[in-house]
Amino acid sequence: MLSHPSPQGVRGILAALSLCMLLSSLGISIANVGLPALATAFHASFQAVQWVLLCYLLAVTTCIIGIGRLGDSLNRRRLLLAGIALFTAASLACAVAPQLWLLRAARLAQGLGGAVMMSITMALAGEALGTEKIGRAMGLLGTMSAVGTALGPSLGGALIAGFGWRTIFLINLPLGLLALWLAWRYLPNGARAATRPEPFDRAG
Repeated sequence: MLSHPSPQGVRGILAALSLCMLLSSLGISIANVGLPALATAFHASFQAVQWVLLCYLLAVTTCIIGIGRLGDSLNRRRLLLAGIALFTAASLACAVAPQLWLLRAARLAQGLGGAVMMSITMALAGEALGTEKIGRAMGLLGTMSAVGTALGPSLGGALIAGFGWRTIFLINLPLGLLALWLAWRYLPNGARAATRPEPFDRAG
């Protein structure tokens, strides 16, 4: 059992995990309104640019369960830090992608980072905060997920109208760096499953 964090530590942990959940949900919804702008920018059909959205969703849905299982074997704090870093770096790659296929590839990587954040955030909430605060934490994380889903279309539309489609990915950079710092600063080190797990099934 990890030691109980201080009140400031609790706030820092909740801020880090909430921001991770917000970003991973925002990654799904913010791209919806960008599809017409992407079709124009890359001179592509709507069906072709739909894969910018689908690549993220495919990465999340296919990886999230395996990542949760992997988190039972590895240090969850380090895994979350890696996921945030991947999501942030992939967001930059999305923003500067000169061709549509590169944007799709970057969205796959971004989705993998988002899957790590979604899966490991939930596990770390109970592990880092303890059972007495798990209800509050889960409620907050659920709220942030809903906020990210609801905020994405309006935020994406405003960014595209004012600054162009690349900003729907660039917005993740300062938020991702903040989440990375908060997680590094406040999440306890050595967070790992309490019981020894069975070997990870790489074949699925």
